[in-house]
Amino acid sequence: MQLTPPQKSFVAWSLIAALLGFALWRLAPVLTPFVVASVLAYALTPIVNWLDNVGRGHIPRVLAVIVVELLFIFAMLGLLFLMIPILAKELPLMREQLPAVMDSVNTAAKPWLAQWGIHLSLDGDSIKAFVMKYLNANVEDALGSVLASLKMGGSVAFTLIGNAILIPVALFYLLMDWDRFIGQLRALIPPRMQTGSDRFLGEADAVLGQYLRGQLLVMLLLAVFYSVGLALFGLDLAMPIGIFTGLAMFVPYVGFGIGLVLAIFAGLLQFTATVGIGQTVVMVAVVYGGGQLLEGFFLTPRLVGERIGLHPLAVIFALLAFGQLFGFVGVLVALPLSAVLLVAIRRVRSGYLASHLYKG
Repeated sequence: MQLTPPQKSFVAWSLIAALLGFALWRLAPVLTPFVVASVLAYALTPIVNWLDNVGRGHIPRVLAVIVVELLFIFAMLGLLFLMIPILAKELPLMREQLPAVMDSVNTAAKPWLAQWGIHLSLDGDSIKAFVMKYLNANVEDALGSVLASLKMGGSVAFTLIGNAILIPVALFYLLMDWDRFIGQLRALIPPRMQTGSDRFLGEADAVLGQYLRGQLLVMLLLAVFYSVGLALFGLDLAMPIGIFTGLAMFVPYVGFGIGLVLAIFAGLLQFTATVGIGQTVVMVAVVYGGGQLLEGFFLTPRLVGERIGLHPLAVIFALLAFGQLFGFVGVLVALPLSAVLLVAIRRVRSGYLASHLYKG
């Protein structure tokens, strides 16, 4: 059976994808910093090009690259440092209010569980003793434990430090020469396939570009929503937890889950001793339930749009599958590759529906 041009294109791209997948699988530990830098370069290159156009040649590209990369690094450090006030506030509160929290949770949970025939009593004294043992540890013991773990896992620490240095360096060179690298990759495509590949890559680029821009706007709006919502309920750590929850949404479902746990934990420690756990339950249900409704039914459909076309179940499966196959690198490339694969499937489907095989 003779293959149609769309089918030939699909076979060719499938082979290329298989080879790339095999290379990622075998070289995942080595490729991690370069894959991270490539994903960041793809997202940040339009900003660098915009600065180039604004400067009209008066601003050297190297300066534009440095400005964009420094802004990105400061933004990431800011997101990381949001955890500092949370920990600084929660650890003393945990020492002071943990007994009251445990008693309140035990009192509230026992009757509810008894209705379902489950007779469970939390051993508050044992749990409090276990937690307080570590919370009351002095700084020297904690520092010694950290240093001992670094010695035992020296290769892990070395890898993390190496990646922290290598990723910004690789990102700098990729931002400087992104267009040249893309041109060199395009030159590897046979001339007779370049027209079709250009259309395919253009469509994939449009899908990814819309996804990245829309997702960034969704993250910013959700950061404002969660911060304001938690603040209206009187949570002391509303701003850091709300901003972290919104901005961490770039990792689908994981960021929301971490933010939810932080809000529950902070609410229990702050409200349990005064107004009970009901305040925390209502706060989390209203703010985080409302946030999910806002994102799912308004923000994502309006701002991200239907062009990417990935169902939430497909997103979850892609993250799990790529993470299982390629580790952290797989999580990074899961959604971009899924979007590109979706474009390929659409093109193959269109070619099949237009072919004589479908029309009979």
